[in-house]
Amino acid sequence: MASSQDILRGCLDIVRQSGEIVREHWAKPSNVKHKGRIDLVTQTDLAVETFLKEHLAGLVPGAGFLAEESSAAEQQPEGLCWIIDPVDGTTNFVHRIPQVGTSVALWNNDHVELGVVNVPMMHECFSAVRGGGAFCNGAPMAVSRAETLTDALVGTGFPYDFTGRLDKILERLALVLPKSQGLRRIGAASVDLAYVACGRLDVFFEAGLKPWDFAAGMLLVEEAGGRVTNLHGGPLRFGEALLATNGLLHGPALELLGPTDN
Repeated sequence: MASSQDILRGCLDIVRQSGEIVREHWAKPSNVKHKGRIDLVTQTDLAVETFLKEHLAGLVPGAGFLAEESSAAEQQPEGLCWIIDPVDGTTNFVHRIPQVGTSVALWNNDHVELGVVNVPMMHECFSAVRGGGAFCNGAPMAVSRAETLTDALVGTGFPYDFTGRLDKILERLALVLPKSQGLRRIGAASVDLAYVACGRLDVFFEAGLKPWDFAAGMLLVEEAGGRVTNLHGGPLRFGEALLATNGLLHGPALELLGPTDN
């Protein structure tokens, strides 16, 4: 296999090209279908995923794919594989809200080797290679230096099956709102994590995420100097609620949210 940096360069080129599909479709009506009551898919999701799979296949020969629109909901990555969310924030896309991300990560047996989150309508592309730092449009980026929750802007998201989790969601909101500077719900977890990595958000938490929602973003946060764990401070396993912070706020955030994860 080529070096991670060489693969990242190729991956960045491919992901940026896929962003042209998003921009091209932006001005056209969306053909929207429902995977669930509020879980949407458009022709753009399918077109971007097809493009990525076709072009990434030659970048790392033999690597498999775990992609939102063509993989089972509970499937987990194994071996060497690309983890893809072609349009993270499909509801944002349908309503032409520009926080729409394409998330691509290369999984290598038990860890993310590299990750890219492209936000084409904002002309921002975030990237990281394990051990190599994190970047936005090629410039180094770092998490914020906020030291108290009072100074923290917190991001969160709501799972599509929120009706069965409503009590837990409201419990966490009631805890965070009075303690923080504010709360944001951007609608695309990969973008939330990129925003933690570049210091726009100080904390992000969400339950019910799939591997394609956070694999690339998790590496961005870690390589930018932040921390990502479950709500008990342990290594994050697929299926667990995620907590990402600038590191300085991880202890206070765990103290606040940990008791809700039971």
